Amino acid sequence: MRHIVTAALLLVGIIHLLPLAGVLGAARLSGLYGIAVEEPNLEILMRHRAVLFGLLGAFFCYAAFRPQQQALALVAGFVSVASFLLLAWTVGGSNAQLARVFAADLLALALLLVGGGAFVYSKATA
Repeated sequence: MRHIVTAALLLVGIIHLLPLAGVLGAARLSGLYGIAVEEPNLEILMRHRAVLFGLLGAFFCYAAFRPQQQALALVAGFVSVASFLLLAWTVGGSNAQLARVFAADLLALALLLVGGGAFVYSKATA
């Protein structure tokens, strides 16, 4: 069971590391999200978001091999993914690039549910 948790967290970590490329600037952010990042304040916020996703992704990859950190990583991943999915669903009208992010987060949610289930099962049977 622990290999399922490890694999799930690694894959979710990789998904969360992908936006880190946005730290490279407005052109990369535009490619990732299909929006014009022309206003300096928006660029700062979006590049900072990229850094935060990088940190979160790195934590998931770290926690994949640290059982004592896995519960926290699973909860953090669920909050991250579920909040984006809820926001995107309730606001609606997203472009093709954000629809791709939505699909990636659906995959991440499925991985987190499987990983979380395996985590709980392994604790219950230990």
